[in-house]
Amino acid sequence: MSLRNPPDTAPRFGVEEEFIVVDAITRAPVPRAAEIVRAASPVLGGRVAGEITPLQVETRTAPCTSFTELVAQLTEARKVISESANAAGLRVVASGSATVAGPVPPPITTGPRQSRGTATFRGLHDELAICALHVHVEMPDRDWAVRVGNHLRPYLPVLSTLTANSPFWDNRDSGYASWRTMTWSRWPVAGPPPRFDSAAHYDQTVESLLATGALVDRGTIFWDVRPSESNPTLEVRVADIAVTAEESALYAAVVRALVTQLSTAVWQGRPAVDVPAELMRVAYWRAARDGLDGDGLDLFTGRLRPAADLVGELVATIEPVLRGQDAYPQVTAGLDRLLADGTGARRQRAVAGRGGLPAVVDWLAEHTSG
Repeated sequence: MSLRNPPDTAPRFGVEEEFIVVDAITRAPVPRAAEIVRAASPVLGGRVAGEITPLQVETRTAPCTSFTELVAQLTEARKVISESANAAGLRVVASGSATVAGPVPPPITTGPRQSRGTATFRGLHDELAICALHVHVEMPDRDWAVRVGNHLRPYLPVLSTLTANSPFWDNRDSGYASWRTMTWSRWPVAGPPPRFDSAAHYDQTVESLLATGALVDRGTIFWDVRPSESNPTLEVRVADIAVTAEESALYAAVVRALVTQLSTAVWQGRPAVDVPAELMRVAYWRAARDGLDGDGLDLFTGRLRPAADLVGELVATIEPVLRGQDAYPQVTAGLDRLLADGTGARRQRAVAGRGGLPAVVDWLAEHTSG
């Protein structure tokens, strides 16, 4: 694998956002996503869709070239689905988990594939009412995506702290900033991926997993970094859905800049850091528990450090790339606000302390729509 020229310094990127559909009165999740999709489709077209449960709506951006373009698309999609929901007596909320408990098990969208999933994963489907934020960054080819993914692994826990936004589960405080992360880790093929030598090695591993029955199909590869199955991109899937469009864009800009910098490392032939599995697991756990408000595990040194310092150091490292992508002022301003106001998890808890869980849902709906 080789590129004659250095990799693109400003690859196109895009975002998928998942939202929970709730009743405006009870604030509990309700299986009415299809109504929102139908109402929003005339404006958004293929940029809005359903999800594995009818409790969720997904929006997607087209490939973007700039931070400004990404913010505009995210803002438009949130506005359209929020207005569509409001017209039906519903709300959409950007939270990694349902604040007010919904049906358990949640209803599953009907179809042969979904039936195979229920038969395969069984009780794991009981906790599918969770929402993530996925970032796609364009890659030259799948080999390149796999190798960049190897380099990205030590940064995944730090990235997850930026959008930690799922503190509540089953009508109670989980004690975690990102309970979605803990829920997702129970799946057989989820969390941080192993290292791969090449796209062929990746495909061989996936085929072995399919043979064991751990996957329904390649669409159920839930690793937090993977070469996309449908786009020429590296897909980064580690984050909770962020409260606001601006926070999603901040996170996506950091991911694109980091992937761009790591693409240069691959081009220069630098080896990826080999993180021990036990340290990776602990780093994920600490990031999910405390978000930006505690200590994180620095996977390059093996030492605990303030999570905010790890994020600040990451942004400082990719500053030249962010400047080249015309995103540095927006990212630093957004990060300053995030450090001052707290992640979605901290802000959800603050609202709950003043008005209870129904007030949190109302607050989330307001900030989701912008």
